[in-house]
Amino acid sequence: MNPKISDFGMARIMEANEGEGNTVRIAGTYGYMAPEYAMEGLYSTKSDVFSFGVILLEIITGRKNSGFHKSKRAPSLLAYAWELWNNGKELEMIDPVLADSCCSDEFSRCVHIGLLCVQEDASERPAMSSVVLMLKSDNSIDLPHPQRPAIFAGRFTDHHEAKADDCSVSGLTVSDILPR
Repeated sequence: MNPKISDFGMARIMEANEGEGNTVRIAGTYGYMAPEYAMEGLYSTKSDVFSFGVILLEIITGRKNSGFHKSKRAPSLLAYAWELWNNGKELEMIDPVLADSCCSDEFSRCVHIGLLCVQEDASERPAMSSVVLMLKSDNSIDLPHPQRPAIFAGRFTDHHEAKADDCSVSGLTVSDILPR
């Protein structure tokens, strides 16, 4: 698996010498925004790391984070991934389309990295440069143990129905762009 997604835009609104900031104008999609940004308007370079983690878990599972709470299996994709990973069952959530594309250790490592990226406390998330090293390392770098991820669902998620059994059925992902 080769990582190719790396820019989610929040870091662009900061000055070159800023590491964090605050705004009263929240822009983005709930479920992909870091909780400190969505709830308090606080943003940093770690906000993009959170978004990357959500997308990484979506790619691995073939399921969307938005609307996942309606599946009644977990309040969010992040909670579902955490529960399975924490119980050593993370391979149960792998999108069947990807199942034969690489070894199970690589999938487990990607889930682990995704969970590190979606930590509730921004200071616990790795820097994006560290994420890239982790993804390239082939188990040569020991990963820290993630804590329970940030979980905020229900009123913050999309209104589309989703089922835990929904997964991709082809190698193509289609994104619907809707007005705010």
